[in-house]
Amino acid sequence: MKIFLPALPLFAGFILDLIFGDPRRIPHPVRLIGRLIAALEKDVRKHFSGHLFFGGTLLAVTVLTLSTAISLAIIFVSYSINFWLGTAVESVLTCFIIAAKDLKKESMNVCRELEKGDIEGARKAVSMIVGRDTQRLDADGIARAAVETVAENTSDGVTAPIIFTALFGACGGYFYKAANTMDSMIGYKNERYFKIGKCAAKIDDVLNFLPSRITAVIMIFCSFLLGYNAKNALKIWLRDRKKHASPNSAQTESVCAGALELRLAGDAFYFGELHKKEYIGDEIRRIEPQDICRANRLMYLTSVVVLAIFSAVRILIFGVIFN
Repeated sequence: MKIFLPALPLFAGFILDLIFGDPRRIPHPVRLIGRLIAALEKDVRKHFSGHLFFGGTLLAVTVLTLSTAISLAIIFVSYSINFWLGTAVESVLTCFIIAAKDLKKESMNVCRELEKGDIEGARKAVSMIVGRDTQRLDADGIARAAVETVAENTSDGVTAPIIFTALFGACGGYFYKAANTMDSMIGYKNERYFKIGKCAAKIDDVLNFLPSRITAVIMIFCSFLLGYNAKNALKIWLRDRKKHASPNSAQTESVCAGALELRLAGDAFYFGELHKKEYIGDEIRRIEPQDICRANRLMYLTSVVVLAIFSAVRILIFGVIFN
């Protein structure tokens, strides 16, 4: 039984997320990280207006240091008091950085609005989970945006936090989550954010390089288990995995497009500005609202497989270090 204890906080955190998701009524560490980023962005723009890249680098270092140090201190103190208290605290902290349930919940809100035929409601729902402008999207565009978000965030929001937590504990998970949150808030390649967010964006690219590719390979296997088109998933991944400005985002998106036999991506508006993007996948069939549900099934099974593999890796690491 003791051999499984190192992976217990990771398993417990994942299960807590499946049950409770993102609690709205209690202080949430990731939301606190977001507030810290927003506050520091204001200070950087005020005091480093002529040196935004330098200020943005200081911002990134500060956020990463505080996020990691505070989570490490909480975990260290908890384990110092009692092993089971430490396990419980680390489990709760892990739950906060895994976003599987909320990703499903928010994307399925889009699915339900589309199935009701409420385009305005669907636009509002999808605006909660995407960074692009949604006012111009038709029903197919809304469904496509939701599927893309589930596919991309399978890695960013679920499996990458699992991998970093498995390898480095919950404080490693918070290091990753802080970088990913910075990228989502200030990592845009437009005039307002390019300089201030460049360092954060590069850090996020580096941290996601291996997790996105590991997740994509496992996702291909899981598409086979689910009866999706795994052969096409592999084909589209090999062909389209680099068709994105980010070196990582198209990894899981291309697998999902191939598995579901859809064409994703393409041009999109951000902050009123048109961004030209290549298509990912082939339109073997027309997208439908239920594809959002199918993408969520793929996300969940992929997450469970990644959890099992990296829990075993964590157990092995602890066995080598402490035996």
